[in-house]
Amino acid sequence: MRFSFVSLVVLFFLWGVLTSLNDILVPHMKAAFELQHWQAQLIQFFFFGAYFIMSWPAGWVIQKVGYKRGIVIGLMLMGLGCFVFYPASIVKIYGVFLLGLFILASGITILQVAANPYVAIIGPPETAASRLNLAQGFNSLGHTIAPLFGAWLILQNQEVVDVETVQGPYVFLAIALIAIGVIFSYLHLPVIEYSEPERKGFKLLRYPHLYMGAAAIFCYVGAEIAIGSFLVEYFKSEPTILLDNKTAGSHVAFYWGGAMVGRFLGAIALSGKKTFVQRATQMLPIPVLAVLVVLVVAVWNDLPLSMVGGFAAMLSLNYLAFLFGKHTSQGLLSLFALCCMALLGATMLGHGAIALWAVLGIGLFNSIMWSNIFTLAIRDLKQYTSMGSSLLVMMIVGGALIPLLQGVVADTSLGVKGAFLVPFVAYSYLVFYGIKGYLRTSAGEVVAK
Repeated sequence: MRFSFVSLVVLFFLWGVLTSLNDILVPHMKAAFELQHWQAQLIQFFFFGAYFIMSWPAGWVIQKVGYKRGIVIGLMLMGLGCFVFYPASIVKIYGVFLLGLFILASGITILQVAANPYVAIIGPPETAASRLNLAQGFNSLGHTIAPLFGAWLILQNQEVVDVETVQGPYVFLAIALIAIGVIFSYLHLPVIEYSEPERKGFKLLRYPHLYMGAAAIFCYVGAEIAIGSFLVEYFKSEPTILLDNKTAGSHVAFYWGGAMVGRFLGAIALSGKKTFVQRATQMLPIPVLAVLVVLVVAVWNDLPLSMVGGFAAMLSLNYLAFLFGKHTSQGLLSLFALCCMALLGATMLGHGAIALWAVLGIGLFNSIMWSNIFTLAIRDLKQYTSMGSSLLVMMIVGGALIPLLQGVVADTSLGVKGAFLVPFVAYSYLVFYGIKGYLRTSAGEVVAK
């Protein structure tokens, strides 16, 4: 089972890389094709729209061919989607890039439907959230690395932007994904099958914790992606920040890197019954190491040490929230959603370094949301687990619609800064889900709290 988990972690890392690169593509394509904010957000719309369209077919594919073959099919589709970027950059047509993103995301959708319940199932149910947090931590490692390399390889500090800079990174990824797909086809993974004789008897209204969890996934993914998509534009346009293109792109790594650190902290905080001292001592090395890494990078690249201070301040706040918050999936979810709302408020009302680090700090508090919502929503579904997983993955369409809505708002007089009201509202629903919406019922009666 350990080897199976490690193999799945590799997949979480890969789709983290590919998802985070969209945050670099948005400002790059906006400049190259002279797009409005909402038009640039079509990148997220087509990418995450694929989750909505392909989730049910993905569940059907996995039912027919199994988890392992489903993963291989997903990897091959991802490779094809990345390769489409090469001809798209030659013909210089925005729509061809969007087609490539749709194909790429279709492959990721199959991986999501297969890998998330796989991770939840291959160990004890009581530590399912911990395993998903750990796997999501490596997903966030991919999210963190991608903006650094994407900013370096794709973004340009010049007036005339060339879309051909995407060729190298995406062709390399295409080759790597297809090669990994071939390797996975030869791996000996445990067969996990569900016998679903009562599949046709599924009634969504009997599982309010599932459909409310689907709405929570919609809001969480939409808010997280919308914020990440607007970071570069916000840092470039906010008069009290004004970063150049490449520097703004590099700062996106703090947002996704914070989610990575938070997920590793969450893996410890939710791993079982621990005393206050045990939690404090076991979690402490993670933020200390994270700050040291940022310090080394800052010194090595002759960057201002204020970067280290800002990140350390947000990390300290997150550590204290993990330490003193209620150590249940639902308790941390509602607390962290409240923290995200507070940080968005500071982003919209603040200026300079305070606004910059407030919005980047949201990544730390996004950290445990996916795994906590997912495990709460599929709990006790039994033979309907794959159907529930498909529904939840379908709701990743929030990443298509909420950024698009934020783009529409950003094109009004509210501007990029005022448009952060959109994810602010989304997080308010997550507060509700963590307090009440997660309750599981059967035939109208509460069976767990």
